[in-house]
Amino acid sequence: MTPITPVILCGGSGTRLWPKSRKSKPKPFIPLVGETTLFEQTVARCGDTARFAAPVVVTGAAHVPHVQAQLGDAPDARIIVEPEGKNTAPAIALAALRLPEDAVMLVCPSDHHIADGGAFAEAAMRAAELARDDWMVSFGIAATAPETGYGYIERGEPIGERAFRTARFVEKPDLERAKQFLADGGFAWNGGIFAFRAGAFLAELERHRPDMLGRVRAAVEKGSEDGRCFHPDGTAFASIEGDSVDYAVMENTGRAAMVPADMGWSDIGNWPALRDVLATGDDGNVVRGEAELVDCTNVMVDSDGPRVSAIGLSDVIIVVDGDEVLVTTADGAQKVGKLQGAANQ
Repeated sequence: MTPITPVILCGGSGTRLWPKSRKSKPKPFIPLVGETTLFEQTVARCGDTARFAAPVVVTGAAHVPHVQAQLGDAPDARIIVEPEGKNTAPAIALAALRLPEDAVMLVCPSDHHIADGGAFAEAAMRAAELARDDWMVSFGIAATAPETGYGYIERGEPIGERAFRTARFVEKPDLERAKQFLADGGFAWNGGIFAFRAGAFLAELERHRPDMLGRVRAAVEKGSEDGRCFHPDGTAFASIEGDSVDYAVMENTGRAAMVPADMGWSDIGNWPALRDVLATGDDGNVVRGEAELVDCTNVMVDSDGPRVSAIGLSDVIIVVDGDEVLVTTADGAQKVGKLQGAANQ
């Protein structure tokens, strides 16, 4: 069976986990969970050469040095350097046009945490089987809480073993709808992990976004190679009207499918999400660096230098990174990206 090709989407503006994550070195490239970075963990999850081909990484020029350094000497790994960000549909199209039509692509964000690598690999194998039959497959992440920050996938009729048609995609709901989805049991989070055959993806894009595909194709045809890096033509790529793969393809195709994936997934979308992944004690506190917490619950301290002392706090995040200090409630962490320090990097 042809190995699956991981297509790793790698970038970000470094705002939601500011000040630890910066524009110059955003979330994928810093060690947030364990000693390795989220990007390195994404590559490692697809490291079984019996199942996976060498990865294709799609990233921006500013992040190429980080990608090169953290890929190391990975043989046959390829890097596609986007001239500018145009959202996920053009990024995936770049990779698809650089692969054989029969290649099964496993599209993975580079900045997510997955605790259970075995469950991930099992879901990837099931998704690849469907993709070889030209299904456009989403991972349906097992919903464990009524989250309002994620889109949802409603499960449809079964397709074979532990796979389903996608009944519909649902935008981020309000809390009441999210509670209904959780109680229903037929909804999963849309984690942004997809599998499809390269040729099938391009055919769907041609059907639903022909202008986008034409412009991406022109950028590839006029592009140039530099070692393991491929540079699409900047002028052609700049003319693309960007869109997400969800809007451009997945919500329009008649071949949408989903595989359930219960794998300890988190998008580490803000500081409380990181705290929840790292917390191990009954008090919910997380300390990295020098800190003393007295009568505190669900408090996270991450300091790269000064000692932090806190008393009687609950649901508070304190981050010290270089010359920046962030103090926020857990609820307020959603607004971190709007702070001047984060937004004006």
